[in-house]
Amino acid sequence: MHGGPWHVLHVSSNHEKRVAQHLGVRSVEHYLPLYSERVQWTDRTRITERPLFTGYVFTRFSPQDRISVISTPGVLRLLGEGEKDMVSSEELDRIQTALASGMVLRPHLGVSVGTSVRIRCGVFAGVEGTVTEIRHRCRVILNLSAARQSFLLEAPLNELDVLSAPAPQQGLRTIPAFS
Repeated sequence: MHGGPWHVLHVSSNHEKRVAQHLGVRSVEHYLPLYSERVQWTDRTRITERPLFTGYVFTRFSPQDRISVISTPGVLRLLGEGEKDMVSSEELDRIQTALASGMVLRPHLGVSVGTSVRIRCGVFAGVEGTVTEIRHRCRVILNLSAARQSFLLEAPLNELDVLSAPAPQQGLRTIPAFS
């Protein structure tokens, strides 16, 4: 269709795939980022596809299709008022490219306090996030702006630029240095 920004649909819990199917039947451009996960049941193991952003589907549509989109079964509401509340094509293209190339992207419910960083190279070059864990690879939380959702990306430390140090936690006092 067109290459403008994407609207964010808030959908019923566990109905993301169904909403995407309905939008497809209505010929509405949509995107539902999915990741694969191994699920262990008592009698077998299965690989399932789950939404990266639980409760959200991204869509682009013309103003005359608005009623058709928001009346889709499973859609709770359209998030935001204007373009400032929409997700850029660039953001979703990066996620789509990363998932297609096999990068490990997983949902993350909250952002931990940590160092703000910018990713230096790769699909997510220029994207800012927050470091949550440092081991052999660094875990960085990236925010999808309009959906107010986050996901976890593992990136090597040498591919990150530090933007700012973590803020002191509340309740802890900093001890002044001697003059």
